[in-house]
Amino acid sequence: LDADNYETDPCLKEIRRAENYSWMDIVTIHKDKLPNYEEKIKTFYEEHLHLDDEIRYILEGSGYFDVRDEDDKWIRISMEKGDMITLPAGIYHRFTLDENNYVKAMRLFVGEPVWTAYNRPADDFPARKQYMKFLADEA
Repeated sequence: LDADNYETDPCLKEIRRAENYSWMDIVTIHKDKLPNYEEKIKTFYEEHLHLDDEIRYILEGSGYFDVRDEDDKWIRISMEKGDMITLPAGIYHRFTLDENNYVKAMRLFVGEPVWTAYNRPADDFPARKQYMKFLADEA
């Protein structure tokens, strides 16, 4: 993807159309740009899940998403400018910045955005059960 021209990037436009990503905004995570920066960073790093997919497209900067493998061990995913990730509903994850302490990201949603994070343990939610069933079916 062309992060320098995300407003007009035909590849991004096609992804948004194909996946029905009808809503988006842009967030800058930096101590000078994000209100309540210290509190938000701690919240992002707390292991949690969402009831909807989490889609992030890195426009500037870099950071890490951490997810769990089938043995419940962490896998660190390095994200930098031009990268897009979709974390499925029900997957436990967390986010942190790297040593540059800066990322600008597009947040995409199907329909209206839902920001609610459910800290672990949250195994009784249907989204978690559906995710676990998907993993079992794939194995």
